[in-house]
Order: sequence, then C-alpha cells, then structure tokens
Amino acid sequence: MTIYTMSHKAFNPPPFKDYVPLQVGSVLHEDLGFLRDDSGDSISEQNPYYSELTGLYWIWKNDKSSDIVGTAHYRRYLVNKENQLYTDSEVRKILSRYNLITTKLLTLEHSYYDAFGDRHNNCDLDVLGEVINELAPDYHDAYNELVHKNRTYFGNMIIAKKETYNAYMEFLFPILFEAQKRIDMSSYDGYQKRLFGFFSEFLLYVYVKVKGLKVYESQVGMISEKTETKELKEMLAGYFSRKDIEGAKNCFMSYYNKRPDILMEASDLNHECRLGMQAISSLEWELKTYGCCRLFLTTDFYELIHYYEALNNLVNKYPKDIMRLLNQYEQNNRTEITGQKKAPRYKMYELAETAISLSLEKDIITFLKDNNTSHMELKIALALVNFHF
Repeated sequence: MTIYTMSHKAFNPPPFKDYVPLQVGSVLHEDLGFLRDDSGDSISEQNPYYSELTGLYWIWKNDKSSDIVGTAHYRRYLVNKENQLYTDSEVRKILSRYNLITTKLLTLEHSYYDAFGDRHNNCDLDVLGEVINELAPDYHDAYNELVHKNRTYFGNMIIAKKETYNAYMEFLFPILFEAQKRIDMSSYDGYQKRLFGFFSEFLLYVYVKVKGLKVYESQVGMISEKTETKELKEMLAGYFSRKDIEGAKNCFMSYYNKRPDILMEASDLNHECRLGMQAISSLEWELKTYGCCRLFLTTDFYELIHYYEALNNLVNKYPKDIMRLLNQYEQNNRTEITGQKKAPRYKMYELAETAISLSLEKDIITFLKDNNTSHMELKIALALVNFHF
C-alpha cells in the first residue's frame, strides 16, 4: 500500500513508510526533495488548472507496484475513528468490504450547480455535461440529475485497490482533457483556473453512483490550517486592536475574493474566519445603530471569537426563545409619533431586562447579563444560525 501525500510546499511528512510525499506541479517550482510528479508520464505543467490532480495522474501512470494506492494532502488526511492515520491492515480490512475509501459526502445549502456558480461560471458545468454525453453517455443522465442536487465529495482524497483507482482515472481524465479544450479560462483568476480539480470532486460522486460502488466514508484529519487563513486572522486581529471595523471588512473581502475557500471547513479548521466575518458584521451594525460597539469592551481577537461562538451556541440551543425575545424587545422600543412610526431607538445592552420579563431560561438571562449582549448581535446571530452558518 502507498498513500501519496501531495504538496506544493515544504512540510513534515508523516513518519510512516506507507505515506510517501509527492510534490505536485514540481516542473513549475523549486525542488522540495520529495518524489516529483514530473517524471515518466506526467501532466505536472497543468498544475495551475488541475491542482492535486497532476499527482493523481502521476500515480495512475507511474505506480506499477502498489496493490493499493491512496491520496492525501500535506494538511489533510483520511483518518480512522480515533483520528489516526490508517494503517495497512486497517485499509485492507475496509477494502475487503468496500470498493473505496473517501471523504464523507458534503451536503450543500443549494444545488451543486448553484453553489458552483457562486465563484465559477455555470456554463463550464454545461460544457462538462456535453463532454460526458459524448465520451461517457452512460453517465450523462446521472450527471444531469446529481448536478442539480446538493451532495458532493471533496478534496480528491481516495484510497482503493490499484485496479479500482485506475478504472476511475480512465473515466476521469479523458473527460477533463476534452472539457479543457472547450473552456476559455483566459479571464479567470488563479482560484477559478483550478477548474478541473473542482470538477473531479463532483465527478467522483457521479462515478460512484453510476458504477454502484460501495464507499466507506471516512473522517478527514486536519494537520494545520492554510497560510492564507492564518494570515487573515492575524490581519483581523490588528484591525480589531485599532478599532478599525472598515479596515477589517476591506481586509476580509480582499482575502475572500482571492480565496473563497478560506471559509470552507477544510481551510477554516476552528471556524475562526467565519466568526471573524460575523464579528465584522455585528460590530459594523452596532456602530451604525448605537454609535458604539463591542470593541469598546474588548479589542482582543480571540476574546471576540470566543464570545461570538458562545453566542451562536446559545442561539442554537434556544432559537424560539431568542426569536420571542427579539420580537418583544423591538416592540418595546418602537415608538409612535403623530400617528407615524419612528425608527426604533435601541438602547444598547437592555436585552437581559426583556428576557427576565418574559421569564426565559436562566441560561439566556445569565449570558445576556454577563456579556452585555446587544440586540443587533443577537439578531445577526439568529439570522446566521437559521442560515446554517
């Protein structure tokens, strides 16, 4: 068994003989001292468009000795229930009952087609469908059905017997190569150009469904967070320390526009970027509504992150009570002048009194009192929780 750990940068590989580091896009970058994907039959130069798939291609074409192969990332691995890397014996036991091991299926908020369109061109999915219809017509109906549903695998991480792996590669790459000929990416940014790496995540789901493969869905273990994620949090911490909400907002959007995957679970390990985004929104609306905000209480990034995380947990636990509290609070603070409604004048940090008057749970009252939670913070938290934030 060989599990190839793919990377484009230096890292400390797992100290196990079955886990072999493989430098992807190696023809384009400085040698890292690992096995490279630019030897033998290779598409290493296509790495800006295929991402880790240049490694998957190299394994397909050049590993002639391993009876089982797998793929991992320098930060992410398929792991067992104890969050440990799979051993050879564990993999063999699973593959005696399943065809392949991969990630758990993601459930998206919208269809894959709509979610893809958030940062990519939906027309590219249409082209992909046309190519499948021509080259692999047995898969076309399933593709059309599943692309409008909300499930997908992610990460291009799989472990399988080499013949199973090869069969999937033989399906995958002819489709991607033909689609590449037909799609104009000249206006795409670096993230969007990694198009075929994104396609393949979804195509694994289509392939599995049509072939009727038995899949063992594995946990994914995270070794470290992305450099961009770490940098963003450090930048936000600096803006918060200076009470510069506008600067924090512009900084966040700049990072997000370049790398929208910073909010994905695989990148944002502790959800701190998402919570940072929530903090920015809450602070901005507080300042507009009250003339002050939580930064007048603390400017520490991690104190803010822990607070919003606790607030979300409270809202998750008592959504109906929180909705009732907000409705009553807004009703109490809405005044009538000469028969016309005046914009509500909310006093900051009065929610606890309203919660007491409604005889809400002690947990809610205590949290609101201890944290001086504002109406706007609670309203945004409820909206985000309802949106499955």
